[in-house]
Amino acid sequence: MAKRVILKNALPGIKSKRIIERERKFIATGTKCWETPAVPEKGEGVWFTDLDGNVMMDWTNGMVAILGHSHPGWIKANIEQLQKIVYFNSPDFPNPKQAELIEELVKLTPGNFPKKVFLSCSGTEAVEAALKVARISTGKNIVIGWIGDFHGRTAGSLALTASKPAQKSGYTQYLTSTFSIPFANCYRCWYGMVYPSCGAFCAEVLERHFKTHIPPEDVAAIIYEPVQGEGGYIVPPKEFYQKLQKITKKYKILLIADEVQTGFGKSGYWFASEAFGMTPDIVTIAKGIGNGAPMGATVFPAKLDFPRQGMHSNTFGGQLLSCASALATIDAIKKEKLLARAKKMGEIFRNKLLALQEKFKSIGDVRNLGLLIGVEFVKDRKSKEPAKELRDNLIKRCYERGLLIIPCGESTIRITPPLTIREDEISTGIEILEKALKDVKA
Repeated sequence: MAKRVILKNALPGIKSKRIIERERKFIATGTKCWETPAVPEKGEGVWFTDLDGNVMMDWTNGMVAILGHSHPGWIKANIEQLQKIVYFNSPDFPNPKQAELIEELVKLTPGNFPKKVFLSCSGTEAVEAALKVARISTGKNIVIGWIGDFHGRTAGSLALTASKPAQKSGYTQYLTSTFSIPFANCYRCWYGMVYPSCGAFCAEVLERHFKTHIPPEDVAAIIYEPVQGEGGYIVPPKEFYQKLQKITKKYKILLIADEVQTGFGKSGYWFASEAFGMTPDIVTIAKGIGNGAPMGATVFPAKLDFPRQGMHSNTFGGQLLSCASALATIDAIKKEKLLARAKKMGEIFRNKLLALQEKFKSIGDVRNLGLLIGVEFVKDRKSKEPAKELRDNLIKRCYERGLLIIPCGESTIRITPPLTIREDEISTGIEILEKALKDVKA
């Protein structure tokens, strides 16, 4: 495959439009990007070819396909497993791939203590298991989250999702006794303060809630995204998490790290909590763990294990093909030293985006942790009024120029390339982004 942008026609092309029309007729309304309707046929690394033969750069799917499209080692492992067996009721019967994977996850997740692992198929299922473990093991009901967090769309996880009103609109969550309080968003501080002079007040305020309306002795857990994803790729100061960990220890409250979007190397660490010096009690994992195969996991202290058989289970957790995919992903991250690469490429991205910020006043903030990258657009840097229309037009124009990106937050783009992206590919994408910004400005 050509590793450069090749646009043979206006996007989307004729063949792609046919697929789009079929989907729009029958598919349920969800999060489909109808304004940037890429219809891929094949991919390699950060590149993909659509049905009409256009070659484009993909800065979106690295959120899940962290090794890039068609990684040879990953493909080989999947083919080998397909030729043996795909499914054999893993929740009920042991198998070597499952055993190997859970041992790896116990080693990789933060915390030097005995652990257990529940395997599932998605992030929301991993979060549901975490909430169940926390409430059953502690005998407490209250769970606290943060405004801007996204934890999933099933009943329990949705109760703690607080990134966009549309995610809850018209649907009453069944999990009660949940609270969401302001997160450490230094660019848009809820309290009108400035870091570091604020002393990470947003963590300290938690105890004010305990003194007024949330009895701490009834709190089972606090759940957090180390870096908020849907909320706008918000990277909090390390001090915020240090204070949070102290408070939870003081009140004997469990910490659940939702590492679904931030885990498996994207931060430059196996888990982003490590970047902040955090040791959560429970870790939820999905997305990048299988490099595209459906896989989720909940890792928690062995002492919190379900007291009886049958209290929790599923059908496809530990499915053999997904286990093989996850093990191949772990192997590639280790052998190709992709954690160090994520840090290096993240710094290159940051420097190039900061250079763009100097040229374009509409870029209000650039933030990243490794390859977790957010660029927020504003109408005015002083007022920080979100420039949602500009952001949306920019995404569309980037697509038309051969670069695929997606939104998050109110007026932010998220850049989530694979860990394998090269420096020259970053430069190519930044050039497209700059041209698209000029188009939108014009």
